[in-house]
Amino acid sequence: RPILTHFLNPREQYIAQSLIHKNQDVKVSFSGGYRNAERKRAIFYPSYYEVQDDDFNLELIMIKYPVKFTSLTHGQILGTLANSGLDREVIGDIIEQNDTWQFLCEKEVSDYFRLQIDRVGKIKVRLEDAPLDEIVVPELNWQEKMVTSSSLRIDSLVSVTFNISRESSKNLIKAEKVQLNWMTVARPDYEVKYGDILSIRGYGRLRIDDLLGVTRKDKLRI
Repeated sequence: RPILTHFLNPREQYIAQSLIHKNQDVKVSFSGGYRNAERKRAIFYPSYYEVQDDDFNLELIMIKYPVKFTSLTHGQILGTLANSGLDREVIGDIIEQNDTWQFLCEKEVSDYFRLQIDRVGKIKVRLEDAPLDEIVVPELNWQEKMVTSSSLRIDSLVSVTFNISRESSKNLIKAEKVQLNWMTVARPDYEVKYGDILSIRGYGRLRIDDLLGVTRKDKLRI
């Protein structure tokens, strides 16, 4: 029978996907309520099973507050939820658009949140269930950028993407400020693959999308 997990962060999702990759009899699907959600629940299921959206048991919660007189922040909301007595793993993404705040949670705990939380910091709030099709999908901030690099080494890609020296790039890696697919890497010479995601603390993220060709000087156009 299908097995449903709590919410997983991107690194945990990557591990789950890697573990299942070689198993033909078991499959895994993820959902966080919307396409590009960061925190998602995973469901492991036999190959003959057809996963439905309802299988993920997700609940969308709307945060009602006096928007004309005050404002909320992601940190305030996360702090309130984290201090409610439930683990972080039952909470999905916290999302905002035009001062409308929502969060995803496991359906089993939605009543608990609605009954327990009436303030975020000093701000009086009311939590209401909402259908998933009313989710305010955050806009993606990815920017396409073409770079040329001598190789697919991490230090080289970080250097050319963020316009910093190769030495500075190596220092970031040695200081454990660079993650590959949400796992800290310590080797500047590690080569990435297409589809990999690098997270650089203080700079942002980059995703390796495609190899566009090779320059006359044999550099990779990425």
